[in-house]
Amino acid sequence: MRQPVRLAACAFLAAALVLAQQALFASQAASFLRDMANKAAAAMRSDAMVVSGADGWLFFAPELRSLGVGRFWGPAAAKASSAPDKAYADPLPAILDFKAQLDRKGIQLLIVPVPPKAVIYPDMISAQLSFPKGTPPPRLDPYHQEFYRLLASKGVRVLDLTPAFLRARDGSAGPLYCRQDTHWSGAACVLAARLIAAEVKKQRWCATVKKRAYVSQPRSVTITGDLWQMLGDASLPKERLTLTFVKERTPSGLALPTTWRQSPVLLLGDSHNLVFHGGEDMLAEGAGLADQLALQLGFPVDLVAVRGSGATPARINLLRRGDNLVGKRFVVWCFSAREFTEGQGWRKVPVIR
Repeated sequence: MRQPVRLAACAFLAAALVLAQQALFASQAASFLRDMANKAAAAMRSDAMVVSGADGWLFFAPELRSLGVGRFWGPAAAKASSAPDKAYADPLPAILDFKAQLDRKGIQLLIVPVPPKAVIYPDMISAQLSFPKGTPPPRLDPYHQEFYRLLASKGVRVLDLTPAFLRARDGSAGPLYCRQDTHWSGAACVLAARLIAAEVKKQRWCATVKKRAYVSQPRSVTITGDLWQMLGDASLPKERLTLTFVKERTPSGLALPTTWRQSPVLLLGDSHNLVFHGGEDMLAEGAGLADQLALQLGFPVDLVAVRGSGATPARINLLRRGDNLVGKRFVVWCFSAREFTEGQGWRKVPVIR
């Protein structure tokens, strides 16, 4: 066989293998999403908010539902969304409106959806797929990927954490999600902060912000997870996990890091920005995303986050501050990906007047 013919045959075989693998992944994703929809429906029929998985993992039923509803924007939004008012079911107009407001002020927007726990640990909730042990599972959220591409085509920057999370899901730092809570883990906060900080540091002005000194130390803690509480099984041992606690060096010694209203960086969103930071029901102080960002950036961020939906309520809280985001250069809008369908809807909010 001549060399050009051999090369053509090899190229054909390689292309065929790629297509076959893509078809397999698409089939696995379809089976997985159907399984999530079925599990969510079964839970909701019995008024349960928690779905038990393998090895003590617990999953939030609305998050499983969000995976199983399919396309959630455009004409499909009203059917996919659980928002009471279907006029606000589609997330796209509200996101584009917020970006346009920030653009007029010269403020950069970075959207950071927190991947569903079931997408990163599908083997803990579904038997509908198989993949070699020791390798990351295939990506199983085709509609999220499609929506992020759509946002990018309209000029909206999205930090898609899913590829990095899949690679790091079995890392030495421990799981990226709490087994007994709806939130990500301390390890995920650290990883997400590194990736977000890398985006912020691309801005020239970042180097001009006066830096502060921070130190960090890992410590193991026992948490009372919200899913553990919802399950109502007191015989189930509470979860223990390692958090990275951040402290700021001050003239009087080490202190908990604080947020900074005048920071050029605003962290906006839901309770993923409060967990391990806000204390009490947020499980700890000094180890959340805002704290890890301060450690990575060398200066504190401003924080507007809510215990609830990071879609509309977070922006309403930002509006109530009434400062038109004066002094802000970069907004990190971080919220659970389930917010696309499971929140109270996506209203346009005139944050900047």
